[in-house]
Amino acid sequence: MLLCAMTLTREFIPTSRWEDLRQLRGLWGERTALAYLVSCGWDVEAHRFKLGRHDVDLVVRRGDLVAFVEVKTRKFLTQGSGVEAVGARKQSTIAKVASLWRLRYGRPKDKYRFDVVSVRDLGSGQCTVEHVEDAWRLGRGWF
Repeated sequence: MLLCAMTLTREFIPTSRWEDLRQLRGLWGERTALAYLVSCGWDVEAHRFKLGRHDVDLVVRRGDLVAFVEVKTRKFLTQGSGVEAVGARKQSTIAKVASLWRLRYGRPKDKYRFDVVSVRDLGSGQCTVEHVEDAWRLGRGWF
């Protein structure tokens, strides 16, 4: 008889029990971006699609165009813009997760791109949303 012992390093905590303000602001930003994209005619394929501990915030579709969307939520502009916050390492990580999504759920005629939605929290329930389409590209042959 083979026994396998697995120890969890972290307990699953539902979003309703989150206390970290940065995480809560990020979740609010993702939901805001999701509502914005839906209002622009996109269909949501996935929210927080995961590969291990990495994820793509949103996967959205309009016809045969699929956008892998990184959402950046800011309270202050001193942190830089959302697009500036997605460096080469983050782009590579998102590409790996996007590749898995494409293998599992992609359709033969799909076209792909990477977008960034920057949500700025102005306070009192007010915000601005900036959608940067085709924010970066990967090397030839990737998609």
